[in-house]
Amino acid sequence: MATEKELSDFLKSVERRAFKRAAYHVRNDESALDIVQDSMMKLAEHYGHKPVEELPMLFQRILSNSTLDWFRRQKTYSALFSTLSDFESGTEDDDFNLLESLVTDQGGEQSESAETQTERAQTLLSIEEEILRLPPRQREAFLMRYWEDMDVAETAAAMGCSQGSVKTHCSRAVQALGNALKGKGIRL
Repeated sequence: MATEKELSDFLKSVERRAFKRAAYHVRNDESALDIVQDSMMKLAEHYGHKPVEELPMLFQRILSNSTLDWFRRQKTYSALFSTLSDFESGTEDDDFNLLESLVTDQGGEQSESAETQTERAQTLLSIEEEILRLPPRQREAFLMRYWEDMDVAETAAAMGCSQGSVKTHCSRAVQALGNALKGKGIRL
C-alpha cells in the first residue's frame, strides 16, 4: 500500500513527462494540463491504496484513457456546436517547447554557439512536428516506449493491446519518423 508521501513523490516524478506526452497528443497546453491533473486525481482517488510498484502502470493507463476521453468530448462538442465555430478565432498559442528539457553535458545551452543552438532548435522542432503527424496509436506506442522508457509488456498493458501490436506500432512509427526526417535532410 502506497503512503501519501510515496504517492506524492510518484506524482511529482511523472508530472513533467505526462504533460509532454499529453501535449503531443492533444496539441494544446491547457488541455494537456487538464488531462494530466484529472489523471493524477483519478489515480489518487481510486488507486492510492495500491502498492507503489503498481502506480506507474495504473497511471499510464489512466492517462491514456483520459486522453481518449478528451478526444471523444472534442468530437462531440464539434458535432454539436459546429455552427458556433464561425465565431472562434482559430488561433492557438502553442507555447510547448521541447528545448526547455534540453540540457547538455557541458552544463547547459550557454556553452553552445548560437549556430549550434539554432540547429538543435530546428531539429527538435522538426522531430516534434513529425511525431505529431504520426497516427494516434503509433504516437502513443512510440512515446511510451522511447519517451517514457517503458518496455513492450508495460506499453501493451497501458495501451490495452498485445505486445505484437506495440512492436508493430513502434516499428511503423520509427520508420515513418526516419523517412520524414531523412526527407528533411536530418540525420540522427
